[in-house]
Amino acid sequence: MGMADPQFWVAVFQIIAIDIALGADNAVIIALACRNLPENKRNQGIFWGMVGAIGIRVLLVFFALQLLALPYLKIIGAFLLLWISVKLLLPEPGASESGPIVKGGGATLPSVIKTIIVADTVMSLDNVMGIAGAARDSLALVIFGLLFSVPIIVWGSKLVMKWIERFPVIVVVGAGLLGWIAGGLLTTDTVSQEWVDTQAAYLHWLAPLSCSLLVIGIGKWLAARIHKSMGVSVDLLGKD
Repeated sequence: MGMADPQFWVAVFQIIAIDIALGADNAVIIALACRNLPENKRNQGIFWGMVGAIGIRVLLVFFALQLLALPYLKIIGAFLLLWISVKLLLPEPGASESGPIVKGGGATLPSVIKTIIVADTVMSLDNVMGIAGAARDSLALVIFGLLFSVPIIVWGSKLVMKWIERFPVIVVVGAGLLGWIAGGLLTTDTVSQEWVDTQAAYLHWLAPLSCSLLVIGIGKWLAARIHKSMGVSVDLLGKD
């Protein structure tokens, strides 16, 4: 499939559409993970997080069909993403209750990079599968799809971080979005999809909604408990 082939350009546009449609999810996780880094380390977090994520995606491209056929892979990924989503809503040590309730995501560069790579790997299964399918066995198009996704995700994550500074509630919405994605993974695993499609199609929207609400509910409950325990510690220190 050469550049003179109309199918080549159809594939290019398909890959661009996939990157734009699904890149927003990846931008959200990077923004949530990097938001508590010092200003001078945020770009490092984005850069190294993307380097690791792109490396994982390259491996996923070559094993996409085999990986997605593995039973329980998406279910395991869903629970992992739920855990990350809740973690992103928890306050950092020393955060005050008067501050945003949703500070979190790791305040050190290594922990931020690890969070980005793990979450991006889970969320990129369908993205990589879509790119591999649209590329039609063309390695050049696969590489193009991976490279094209980089500026979209980097620019998008920086934009989301700016919004978070003005509207902290976006962090809650972002964590809920990750919960929604996790719910979708639960219903599209090889061991669950056929049953859901034939017996309980409503779970395709109910599972994501439930997981989204679950993440927000557990995250805010744990955050409130942490703030309360931190308040008690401050009171005891004050009495001394």
